[in-house]
Amino acid sequence: MLPINTDYSPMEAQLVAEVPSQPGTWQYEPKWDGFRCLAFRDGNNLALRSKTGQILDKYFPEVVAALAQVGCNRFVLDGELVINYGDHFSFDDLLQRIHPAASRIKRLSLEKPATFIVFDMLVDEQGNSLTRFPMEVRRERLESFAKTYLNDIARIQLSPASDDFAVAQQWWKLVGEQLDGLVAKRLGIPYQSGNRTGMVKIKKLRTADCVIGGFRYASNGPVIGSLLLGLYDDQGLLHHCGYTSAFKSDERKLLAKRLEPLIEPPGFTGNSPGAPSRWSTKRSEEWYPLRTELVIEVQYDHVTGDRFRHGTRLLRWRPDKAPRQCTFEQIRGATN
Repeated sequence: MLPINTDYSPMEAQLVAEVPSQPGTWQYEPKWDGFRCLAFRDGNNLALRSKTGQILDKYFPEVVAALAQVGCNRFVLDGELVINYGDHFSFDDLLQRIHPAASRIKRLSLEKPATFIVFDMLVDEQGNSLTRFPMEVRRERLESFAKTYLNDIARIQLSPASDDFAVAQQWWKLVGEQLDGLVAKRLGIPYQSGNRTGMVKIKKLRTADCVIGGFRYASNGPVIGSLLLGLYDDQGLLHHCGYTSAFKSDERKLLAKRLEPLIEPPGFTGNSPGAPSRWSTKRSEEWYPLRTELVIEVQYDHVTGDRFRHGTRLLRWRPDKAPRQCTFEQIRGATN
C-alpha cells in the first residue's frame, strides 16, 4: 500500500508578475501547457489523477501503458500530460480526450499520443514517501529514478530544472511559443500539498477589447455572476469567446443595475454560450443576451481555438471603443 492515496492534493502555484531572482532560493522549471497529473503505481494498480482529483487514466491509455513499462512496482510521480503538435503543445487535443466514447479515445491515443513530463517525485521505488524532504532532495531522487527507469520509455520524460537564474531567463524567451510559462519552486521546504506557499508561476499576460454579449446571474441571488464576452468575425457575426467573473459583491449589484435595462436578444449572432462543461454538470447554462453596446478590456493568458481558455480579468470599461472594432484580429497568433 502506498503512503499517499489517489486523492492526495498536489502542490499549487501562486501567479506572480516577475521571475524571482534571489540566489540560492529557487529551482526554476518550464511550465508545460497541459493537464497537471499525479501518476500512482502500486504493483499492477496504476492511476492518473488530475489536480482536482478527476480520473484521467481512462482517457490516456498510452500513458498508463508507459507507466506499466517502468521497471519498479511502486512510485508516485508529479507531472504534466501534454500532446505535441508541431513545435508546440496542443491543449485543444488534450480536451478532445475527455470524451465518453472509448473507441474515440483509443483512436486519438494512437493518432496523437500524450506524453507525461515528470517534475517531482512523491513516493520512491521502495514505497517511501518523499513529501517531507526539501525540493532539492526530491529532485535528486527523481533524477536518479529517471536515469535508472525512464531512459527507454518514450511516453515519459523528465522535465529540465535549474537553480541558475540565467537559465530561467533563457526559458522565459520561449514563453508564449513552446512554453506555457515558468515555474519557480522554493528550495529547502517540503512538498506543499494543496497550497501555494512553495511555488510561483509566471506567464506573459495579454489584453483584448471585447463586447459584452450577455451575462449570467450568480447562483446565490439576483446579482451578476459573469459577463459573457464576444468578438466579431470577418462576416460581422459576434461569437462568444469567454467570460470574466472576478467581481466584488458590491460590484455585482451595480453591474445588475447597469446591465438589466440592456437585456435584448440575440446578443451573440454567431457561436453562443451554453455548451456544457466536460468536467461539470452542475454549472447553470442559463444566460441573458444584451444589446451589443458595452465594451471592456480584459486580460487573458491563453487562447484555445477561438476562446479564452481560462476566465479573464476585467481591466477597464472602454466607452471610447466601438463594438464592431472588437474583432478576432486582436487574438490571432495568441493560440497556444
